Amino acid sequence: MAELTFFSGTMDSGKSTLALQMHHNHAARGRDGVLFSRNDRAGAARLSSRLGLSVDANEVADTTDFWAEVVGRRTRGRAVDYLICDEAQFYSSAQVEQLARVVDELGVDVFAFGISTDFRTHLFPGSERLVELADRVEELQVRALCWCGARATHNARTVGGVMVVEGEQVVVGDVKAGGDEIGYEVLCRRHHTRRMTSSTAQAAAPSPQTLGIVSSGTPTADDTALANVVDVRIDR
Repeated sequence: MAELTFFSGTMDSGKSTLALQMHHNHAARGRDGVLFSRNDRAGAARLSSRLGLSVDANEVADTTDFWAEVVGRRTRGRAVDYLICDEAQFYSSAQVEQLARVVDELGVDVFAFGISTDFRTHLFPGSERLVELADRVEELQVRALCWCGARATHNARTVGGVMVVEGEQVVVGDVKAGGDEIGYEVLCRRHHTRRMTSSTAQAAAPSPQTLGIVSSGTPTADDTALANVVDVRIDR
């Protein structure tokens, strides 16, 4: 029986990599699939992963009708056994409902991949509807990490490395943005709440000279004690 499955995770958790792997596995068994994406980091009509893999895909627009997409291809003779839908958080609620209809009435498996919440920790409309309608919601097992080493659960938007909490919900950027570019960074809940990115954490950390710690040779007992005290006080 066909299913609508939503694979959810933060940025950097391997969603697009899994989408490509799933497409490969199903295609290798002779199944006919169609790939869709929206606002991919590699540009329009692409589905790419940060590991360097990239393939052609159908760009989803506001006017895309998934029911018409599948029926049109079947009318032209294609089987269309499954759909790979990446960046599904950017789909509209109506488009997610179309995907559910494709599953129920046409027997097509739909594998959707996306981020659940935006940089303000609010659900994306597409992700919200997927959670409501999907037969299964699976959290990716590959855990992205915050700069502190804890599990990353939130997506932060940054400008010049500084976290921002205002702006449009959808602004395309990447985790490797530099300078004053708009970028994104995954953080644990604590550091997202405190708006502490890796850049601001480095700026706040005192240097060995500031602490008065000897920069060469073996640290003394007093040096070690002082470092431990500072480490407790500094938010990591």
